[in-house]
Amino acid sequence: MKRSDIVRSIQVQFKHMRMTDAAAILDAVANHMIEVVAAGDRIEVRGFGTFQPRARATKIGYNPCTGQPMHLDAGTTILFKPSRELTKKMNG
Repeated sequence: MKRSDIVRSIQVQFKHMRMTDAAAILDAVANHMIEVVAAGDRIEVRGFGTFQPRARATKIGYNPCTGQPMHLDAGTTILFKPSRELTKKMNG
């Protein structure tokens, strides 16, 4: 599913809403979520899941082509944990 599909589904659900308004709402929510996770906070969307930043330690990796060891820097990634409801729907 692409961003345009989500915007279209918002606009279909709320028939009075213009496409540009639906896109603006989606952008506002996404930008706010990005800011919160970038600040190091956790986001919980009931019935969907949680997003939280995770620190990744420095480690030695290997180049898959040459097999040579290489240094991988520490960084931060985002962990998504789906809710029980989402997991149940995905598994049938």
